[in-house]
Amino acid sequence: MIEFLQEIFTYRFLGNAALAAVLSGIACGIVGSYIVSRRLVFMSGGLTHASFGGIGIAYYLGANPLIGALIFAIGAALGIELFSRRGKVSEDAATGILWSVGMSIGIIFVFLTPGYAPNLMSFLFGNILLVDGTNLLCLCVLDATLVLLLGGCYRAIVYTAFDREFAATQRLPVKAIGYMAMGLIAITIVLNIKTMGIVLLMSLLTMPAVIAGTLTRDYKRMTYWACAIGSTATIVGLYVSYVSNVPAGAATIAVLAAVYGVIKGVQGGVNRRRTHSRRPTKAVISPE
Repeated sequence: MIEFLQEIFTYRFLGNAALAAVLSGIACGIVGSYIVSRRLVFMSGGLTHASFGGIGIAYYLGANPLIGALIFAIGAALGIELFSRRGKVSEDAATGILWSVGMSIGIIFVFLTPGYAPNLMSFLFGNILLVDGTNLLCLCVLDATLVLLLGGCYRAIVYTAFDREFAATQRLPVKAIGYMAMGLIAITIVLNIKTMGIVLLMSLLTMPAVIAGTLTRDYKRMTYWACAIGSTATIVGLYVSYVSNVPAGAATIAVLAAVYGVIKGVQGGVNRRRTHSRRPTKAVISPE
């Protein structure tokens, strides 16, 4: 462990990876708490996979793949919000359509790209060691924006997340908050593709928030816990990757799954002991 910490400060790519792990954990913790509270897990998975369409189109046009993914993901997010609000199609149906269509478009344009087809494994499964200064700057700006919005609009965000009808009665800009949240979800997804990859990113968005939800029911505390759990798990996953030479994204998800299993096991044991202690004891009748 000491050697790992020393090399973080020695090698720039490893230091970038460690910083990206913390920043990604914070961003996914804040956004993931909203996703889990509003039950948008399937939608976030759809946006993650739909962004592959933008990557394929960008490769075909010779542009930056992440810019293509960002445009595609934001358009898909706003489209889901728009169509589901107007009642033309359900949110789940719109998500399922965009999920499959986005992946199909990405695959088609990758194979239409002249020359050798690019290696897209880093986009599908992530490679945190490829994070550069530009990615870190974008993650810093994203984290700062999310923290400021959570601090300045906490009441509106919570009301909208848990009860949109009540939020509307309080004259809160429910529609604006909805579109803003969907846009931020899309941006968070795209900026963390290098960290976790399209396939595994949904787990980093949801698992820390789910684990935090087992520890507290308060939304603010849940968000804090989700950020801490996500950042710690990503750092531990990076360390496991360093020691055992396995992909960092997969190691991070394995760490989160283990933590969730341990917490649920401990809580189950505590609940069984409480239930056992509350059972009435049978009266012992003396033979005398």
